[in-house]
Amino acid sequence: MRKSKGYCRGGIINNSISALSDNKTFVVAPYFDNRVKKLIRTIGIVPYEEVKNVYCLFCCPTGDDIYISKALIDVHEDRFGFPYGVADLLCMEPTDCDPQYVSFDWFPRGNADLLPRFEIQNRKVSNSLVDFTVCISPMFGDYNNILQFIQSMEMYKLLGVQRVVIYKNSCSQLMEKVLEIYMAEGTVEIVPWPITAYLSVSTDWFYSHEGTQIGYYGQIAALNDCIYRNMYRSKYVLLNDIDEIILPNHHPDWKTMMQDLQDQTPEIGVFLFEGHVFPNTVFTSAGTPSWDTVPGVNILQHVLREPDRKEVINPQKMIVNPRKVVQTSVHSVLQAFGESLDVPMDVAITYHCRAPFQPDLPREFLIRDTTLWRYNSSLISRVNQVLQKMPSLKGK
Repeated sequence: MRKSKGYCRGGIINNSISALSDNKTFVVAPYFDNRVKKLIRTIGIVPYEEVKNVYCLFCCPTGDDIYISKALIDVHEDRFGFPYGVADLLCMEPTDCDPQYVSFDWFPRGNADLLPRFEIQNRKVSNSLVDFTVCISPMFGDYNNILQFIQSMEMYKLLGVQRVVIYKNSCSQLMEKVLEIYMAEGTVEIVPWPITAYLSVSTDWFYSHEGTQIGYYGQIAALNDCIYRNMYRSKYVLLNDIDEIILPNHHPDWKTMMQDLQDQTPEIGVFLFEGHVFPNTVFTSAGTPSWDTVPGVNILQHVLREPDRKEVINPQKMIVNPRKVVQTSVHSVLQAFGESLDVPMDVAITYHCRAPFQPDLPREFLIRDTTLWRYNSSLISRVNQVLQKMPSLKGK
């Protein structure tokens, strides 16, 4: 840590993704993190083969001292072959003040006058935590699966969610109206996610197309940001896609399930739930006629799940105590305080209604699992209430 004279007068940046001056290093957000020692952890996106020195510049709220700290750049190990990956830029902060902003430079100089400033989050800890926040992977591709989105949202609410954070790259105009309904009621928080303005993104999670730079619209960066964004706002955070529901088998909701799991394993902070595909191409019941005009999948028609595949591990989704997570990937955490628990399938699964993984499997080999139907009447009523707020759709 060096000290220099000067002032921090650069503009304050509030974007969810910001390019630094090299246009190759991107800042998502800096977070105060004192769980081990007092430092600023900035979630960023970097080209892992071209990582260069980065320096954090801090100005104290009073006086004209600038503190310069060289960042330790910790690139997350899960890049899945892409040239860009998530990195934590770790900087020690001054001991004699609590700076509100941080700037970044390539050299350890003290001229921060024109460098943009990023507000340091999590400096103030909220005393009131909600129980459950769901972090949704980036929404992209003019997303328009309206019915399944509403059903997932209402299932989350039935199971105990208070906040759903959506990293939105693009969606249809009709989907915008649905999001407005959930924002107005206070359930949904939108984080704009303009990653396509900076990088060539892939719709796959693994590198398969030359020229793409980062996987699945920067999903891992979004999930890590969501962990830190909600670290002191939520008791638990769920990390899943909008077509997935962590579905208890016997407990009525997440709260009672997590109380039991936590009582049995008080030291655990990461709970992994095995994913099972319920193919949206195989129907088990008639639809709801009043929903016929609503675009999207009706999950209540899909209660047959695919059997396990030999030598294939079912991907898992997570409920975590965010204060115990340091870095996360999609299906597991990369660094955490404490251990992870594979939750048995008879306690809960991740219900995943999507295109089949085994499209040629005869219907008689699918497994009937009607756990979702326990919520039938409540879910239908709630979905209808949402649709009634949308004059363009005839939900009754």
